[in-house]
Amino acid sequence: MATKDSNREAHFPAIEKRYGEKMAYWFKVMAKIKDKKYPEQMAHLQENYGFSRAHANALIMFSKGSKSSKRFESLADYYKSIDPIQAKTIRAIFKVAKTAYPKLEIVIAWNQPMLKLDSTYVLGAGTAKNHILLNPFSKDVIVFLKPKLKDYRVLKHTFAIPNDWTVDSKLVLAMVRARIAEK
Repeated sequence: MATKDSNREAHFPAIEKRYGEKMAYWFKVMAKIKDKKYPEQMAHLQENYGFSRAHANALIMFSKGSKSSKRFESLADYYKSIDPIQAKTIRAIFKVAKTAYPKLEIVIAWNQPMLKLDSTYVLGAGTAKNHILLNPFSKDVIVFLKPKLKDYRVLKHTFAIPNDWTVDSKLVLAMVRARIAEK
């Protein structure tokens, strides 16, 4: 079962139990393959020891010095990590949604800002160099909004907007409304 604790060490008891060796053993294994790239280390643990992807990732990343999968302590930390224009755009999108739906909560999940209503994710934003991806957490919402998304690059669960997007309030609210209706 996956751990909700973002500390990589939280996986260690399960790793010891499932693979039958103490962590000291696994750290020695990692020391032998420390110069290999991440995909090679992942393949080594999976193919030679039967590691799950989650356990291998926790061990590899811990061995590389990453003690937690959590990268941001706050929304402000997240915004500081991205282009200021992207931060301004995401803030504006979330403001439109929260003004219309004040019960929405802004959280950081999967190291990205998300709007959440109770336990349901309603809208997420992720950044790349040349665009922002919006995710309504529903393929059905994307399909429903497809006619309104004709000017955007639409993927399976997301669509890309320019970094300096002039927020289309009607589109944002239609997306949020459709996602909440699924709840």
